Amino acid sequence: MIDNWRDAFVDLGYFASAILFIVSLNRLSSPATARFGNRLAMAAMALATVVTFFLDVVDHNYVWIVLGIAIGAVIGYIPAKRVQMTSMPQMVAIFNGMGGATAALIAVAEFLGVTDIGRGAVLSIILSAVIGSISATGSVVAFAKLQGLIPSRTDLAFNRQLVAAGLIGGMVLLGLFVLLLQGGAGAETLLILTFIVALVAGVLLVLPIGGADMPVVIALLNSATGLAAALTGFVLGNQVLVVAGALVGASGSFLTLIMARAMNRSVAKVLFGAFGVTTTTGEGATSAEERPIREVSPEDAAVSLAYAQRVIVVPGYGLAVAQAQHGVHELSELLQERGVDVRYAIHPVAGRMPGHMNVLLAEANVSYDDLYEMDQINDDFARTDVVLVIGANDVTNPAARDDPASPIYGMPILEVDAAASIIVLKRSMQSGFAGVENELFHDEKTSMLFGDAKDSVGKLITEVKTV
Repeated sequence: MIDNWRDAFVDLGYFASAILFIVSLNRLSSPATARFGNRLAMAAMALATVVTFFLDVVDHNYVWIVLGIAIGAVIGYIPAKRVQMTSMPQMVAIFNGMGGATAALIAVAEFLGVTDIGRGAVLSIILSAVIGSISATGSVVAFAKLQGLIPSRTDLAFNRQLVAAGLIGGMVLLGLFVLLLQGGAGAETLLILTFIVALVAGVLLVLPIGGADMPVVIALLNSATGLAAALTGFVLGNQVLVVAGALVGASGSFLTLIMARAMNRSVAKVLFGAFGVTTTTGEGATSAEERPIREVSPEDAAVSLAYAQRVIVVPGYGLAVAQAQHGVHELSELLQERGVDVRYAIHPVAGRMPGHMNVLLAEANVSYDDLYEMDQINDDFARTDVVLVIGANDVTNPAARDDPASPIYGMPILEVDAAASIIVLKRSMQSGFAGVENELFHDEKTSMLFGDAKDSVGKLITEVKTV
């Protein structure tokens, strides 16, 4: 009787947790409800954790489980508390890698020493080990790229496509042997070898990918981790793990497709190709020093902003690096007090992860109503007096629209060059993360305000107050 009640309690608890996960994902679809969605997800995970203590398989293992939870909580809490919003993509990448590694290790551990296991469970174990391992090492490489520990784009001395094809083929063969042998002699060794090959494959797949593709890569790796978790849930017979993993996998897949479409690139091209093969456009542009640019002083830029009727702010990674989001919000409020219509144009792949700019601006208490996606605002640039571009390089480059020989040709951009006047805040004329020179900087309507974005915004605020 006690076992029946315990089983019923576990099933109901997992069911409630799954419902909370689904509702939380729905709430995360809007910036206005995202905070509540996060809290629901936290509650769902807490409920699932508590309910797990009532499973038969955890009897007499409470000390180890509590110890593991405590260690994980400390490792997660301290970095999350200290991390700057500018470093959030790195944290997302490394935490995602931990999830993939966990799913893979659990799957392998479940297989070791077990002889009575069905073929379907073995297949789930193999897939979880492979997908989770690729996600783990791929996420570590993504973290290293975002953190600047390795170059944004790394050229390998060998044919990466050929080696990757060989590794994938090797994993397929090893997996088939494990599936055929099941619990037979050598199966455990082959599974461990498959796990190791997958770890290497994750490194080689992500290492050469250019920084401009990183938002797509992060979304794809996130999807892979979710799929690995769902497969591990099948192996363990844990319903809530299957549901949570499936939600992450499905939402990550949709996000990957959205990000790839926003860059007009297929997922296969992201994985096996890369931006940044050249630093000039296909028209044979000369170096930035030889082409005309127009500099502007903070005083003149402030006058243009103060007397404009419509202003659009285009944030990019430069805003994140300089931590200028609070200053930009203050500048926007000053302009709005003068009757200026100020809005923000958000490109889907601006920054280093999906939604990076939205998170930064939300931290600065920018109203959600002032944020506009690319498709919503692109037609309005032609009716805008001044566009303030802050570090958004590749997503405003007209070469993506006009130059068929450009490495980024075909990527949808914010039509900034249609505005009457453009002010670009930038440290130097260095190219963006894609390694492609921005033709916008040489437009006769563009004025360059060089310097740290936070300092430049501070000067604009000071000058606007005196106009």
